[in-house]
Amino acid sequence: MPGNITQLACIPSILFNMANCNENGVAHSGFNLQIEAIQSVMPTKSTDPRLIRRVLVGENLGSSNFQRRFHMVFCYNKASETDSGRMVAGWIRESLGRTLDENPLLAGRLRRKGENDTNGELEIVSNDSGVRLIEAKVPMNLADFLDLKEKENVEAELVFWEDIHEPNPQYSPLFYVQVTNFNCGRYSIGISCSLFLADPYGMTGFLNRWSKIHINMVSEADMPKIPTFFLPNLRKTGCSSTLSSSSSTRTNQVSETLIFKLPSKFLNLRDDIHKNLAEKCVQEAEDKLGKKLSSKFCLFVRENSQDIKVETFSREGNSPCGNIDTGLVSANWDGLELDDTVRFNEENKAVHFSCWIINSGNEDLVLITPSDIGDEGGSGKNVIVTV
Repeated sequence: MPGNITQLACIPSILFNMANCNENGVAHSGFNLQIEAIQSVMPTKSTDPRLIRRVLVGENLGSSNFQRRFHMVFCYNKASETDSGRMVAGWIRESLGRTLDENPLLAGRLRRKGENDTNGELEIVSNDSGVRLIEAKVPMNLADFLDLKEKENVEAELVFWEDIHEPNPQYSPLFYVQVTNFNCGRYSIGISCSLFLADPYGMTGFLNRWSKIHINMVSEADMPKIPTFFLPNLRKTGCSSTLSSSSSTRTNQVSETLIFKLPSKFLNLRDDIHKNLAEKCVQEAEDKLGKKLSSKFCLFVRENSQDIKVETFSREGNSPCGNIDTGLVSANWDGLELDDTVRFNEENKAVHFSCWIINSGNEDLVLITPSDIGDEGGSGKNVIVTV
């Protein structure tokens, strides 16, 4: 039922080999992340009627598509002497539940449309199963992390992901939040989300709304000084409270991503135009990277209907859209502007923001999605090429 909690404030001491390694298996000195608690955060009220989003995969569904996702990391200084990641995580347990009331699909699960259908279409249903909230700590100062020359090698420690269970996907969360406490008292908030569920541009509205709800909730006059789900108050004396992370974020290499933006006139295109548009952006990516990309791509297309269509397409035989040259503009993740807007304290903006896509398949990935971020005259379109 919504409002219930799965709280592991007392976790057995189980160690995993990947706890202190990057995606290539190289150990990171001083970054021994320990998980302290795992919660399930549901909407505060039941979703009725339940919402359904179609995942149109047809015969193109492969194991790699289940694991394609994006990650975001926000790092924050202490807003006050009493501020900490544990305080923020306690309030997140309540503010996130309120925000999920407005977007319950994020707390839903992926399922096959037919009970015995192992190859057909999928759908995401808002069954209120919940978002996973992870609390963790690392014996490193935030300043030392930010000073790392190749911080991307350890940044995967600040997000959590467990691979979707392909035979029975209805049991796997699609959205994770990890709050990590650094040794200095500063903290990070990591987001992990399946590309079936959302993309970085589609997530911006939810994150901005969530941070506003969080700030307003904490400032309410009748709110207690300590949140109900404040971890130090929930621990049992004498119980081992940490375990090393087994998150599969460390087993996939981060891909290189290029982003292209188009004006609103390119919304609601036909399928063949989507392929031509993808071909054009792949050519642009080749020019920028100075190398030839693969002849086959996995194409994710999300239109305003929010349904997601996934297919494999070959570049052979597709003619690029010549009339989009004047509208195609290169972009980057800075255009999300989330480091300035996603705040869990009014005066405390993120001191570091990072976003990346994990493409777990052998094929390169093209993601086409609408966006209303910074586009004059209405929503535009983003084409994200991940190689």
